[in-house]
Amino acid sequence: MKQLVPDRPTRVWDPFVRLFHWSLVACVLLNFFVVDDGDAAHVWLGYTATGLVVVRIVWGFIGSPHARFSDFFPTPARLRQHVAGLRSGEREVPVGHNPFGALMMLALMALVLGLGLSGWLLTLDAYWGAEWLEDLHEALASTLITLAGLHAASAIVMGRLERTNLIGAMVTGVKLRRSRQQVR
Repeated sequence: MKQLVPDRPTRVWDPFVRLFHWSLVACVLLNFFVVDDGDAAHVWLGYTATGLVVVRIVWGFIGSPHARFSDFFPTPARLRQHVAGLRSGEREVPVGHNPFGALMMLALMALVLGLGLSGWLLTLDAYWGAEWLEDLHEALASTLITLAGLHAASAIVMGRLERTNLIGAMVTGVKLRRSRQQVR
């Protein structure tokens, strides 16, 4: 049975999950908006982002309870239940990720891994100057930044719907369910 956020502060995100999240955000934003493609900084930010995702995957098996994939993996049954709750207006507010949040997290991590692999391949003689690979790398980057924006917007919207401060929880590690009177 899924635990729900009670009306009192609930510790959810451990320090590693929060450090991973904000470090990955920094790597992605710097690489997409600040650093020029092909610069050494671009390459090392990409390797750092890829390494962060690899460590997060390991943490998904051995980490704290709400960091584990078993706590939030978006099975078809969990997705159907979540959609039914959204439609009926009687949403359960999970302590950890909701199923759509879990899908987004997995998609974002897969994109970062794809970017890391395609970027690394571009450094090899066999793929040096391969236009199709450069196009793939750019398409993955554009998809990542689009989904990251959707992820941020969804966190704000779902936080309002669920009456929780999802962004604050990713900073402090604590989810707090607000009373209806506090929601505007």
